[in-house]
Amino acid sequence: MKRKGKEKSKKNYRKRQRSTSIYFLLWAAFSAFALIIVLMFGFSQRVVMTQTYKTEAVRDLIKKGNEIQTFIGKQGNGDKDELVHVLSSYYDVEVYVLNEQGEVVLPRPPEIDENGEFSRIFDFSGKIVTLKDKLAQADGPFVIYEGEEEYIYGSKIALYEDSQVYLYVTKSLQLMNAATREMSTRLWLIAAFTFLLSFAVSSAVSGWLTRPITEMTKKARRLARGDFNVDFHGNDYGQEMVELADTLNFARDELSKTDRMQKELIANVSHDFKTPLTMIKAYASMIIEISGDNKQKREQHAQVIVEETDRLTSLVSDVLDLSKIRSGIDVLKTTTVDMSSYLMEILARFDYLCETQGYVFEVDIDEDLYTQADELKIGQALYNLIGNAVNYTGEDKKVYVRMKKSENGCFRFSVTDTGAGIRKEELADIWDRYYRSSNVHKRPVKGTGLGLSIVKTVLEKHGFAFGAESEEGKGSTFYVDFPLQTLDKA
Repeated sequence: MKRKGKEKSKKNYRKRQRSTSIYFLLWAAFSAFALIIVLMFGFSQRVVMTQTYKTEAVRDLIKKGNEIQTFIGKQGNGDKDELVHVLSSYYDVEVYVLNEQGEVVLPRPPEIDENGEFSRIFDFSGKIVTLKDKLAQADGPFVIYEGEEEYIYGSKIALYEDSQVYLYVTKSLQLMNAATREMSTRLWLIAAFTFLLSFAVSSAVSGWLTRPITEMTKKARRLARGDFNVDFHGNDYGQEMVELADTLNFARDELSKTDRMQKELIANVSHDFKTPLTMIKAYASMIIEISGDNKQKREQHAQVIVEETDRLTSLVSDVLDLSKIRSGIDVLKTTTVDMSSYLMEILARFDYLCETQGYVFEVDIDEDLYTQADELKIGQALYNLIGNAVNYTGEDKKVYVRMKKSENGCFRFSVTDTGAGIRKEELADIWDRYYRSSNVHKRPVKGTGLGLSIVKTVLEKHGFAFGAESEEGKGSTFYVDFPLQTLDKA
């Protein structure tokens, strides 16, 4: 149930991925980024402007309040009411002198107040309490604080020689608040304009950036349909797209080569399957129709059937072995292997070639060379390498087999033939399961053409270094480096 749930969630995730294009993601990202930048800029500007205005207002109000206090103090017993009016106008602030109860001493309120409007304006009974509290807590002779849409400067002064009153100076913040509201309105208009502009710009940029990806997708579909002439280079914007196009072109070339070799393999393997099957059918018919009563001929014909059956079995086994090793089904079973003795056992399987066809094996093997490996699979790999050398060696029918200790904690197995060698351009392809050399050879050792591919797969599974060296006209050498394992001798 859990597995089904995970598969369902994966399908839903892929479905969401398919429903959202890169074009839309880029467009949305660009638009959102532009909008966020505008809003952050506008918000920061509003905060900075408000803070700057308030800071300057406080500094300006302190300066003006101190000067106003000085002027009032210098006036003496003169007409201070007119002075307060002049100072309010000159400094662009509101100046009041209040008594202990919050009543306005200066400027004097109008005597006629039929509607009580001036009484409300000149009522500072609540504000005087706040001013007194601020002065009580202050360290200096004056205080400055923020009220309702205004900054207030307050201090205690001697209006006349025998009276203590309070100077109350205010600077309105209405202008700043109006400017802030205006800025907010403009900010929203700018944000809307910017969003529309970024919509258009990001749409164009996103289309420009995704165009090469769209083109490559179309070309990849052509490649999937078997068109190996497609070229992924086109509208390449930037190094990354050029590298991607190069990689896809390389993959195209490899797929083309693989497709060609696969077709050749199908043709070759089909022929290899067909030949023994044809022989088996023909000799079985001969036994039925001709040699059924002749013991000698019947045995000869039956022997051909057995040999062709073995050949067919070998082909099927090689194909299955390669498939199992490549897929990881066939797990390595490593043990400590005496490679010196084991190689001699493998070479003994080629003795019939020395006795019947005149092949010569020049052998140079150090003793006590041990390694950790899957004995059966390594034996198959070495047998295939030696068999390959036998098949491709020269007219002298000599094969050189060596296993020597190296200085880097390893020992190297190598097998050398004296054949025509391998062309330099073909050397990189000899391990491919679909590859067959163009050189002519007699193949005294029966094989399926998959031997080197099996060798490569086995050695890669073990993690052993291997390779081939060849020079045209002078033969080839195949080698494997085995990690040397030291055994503790009692």
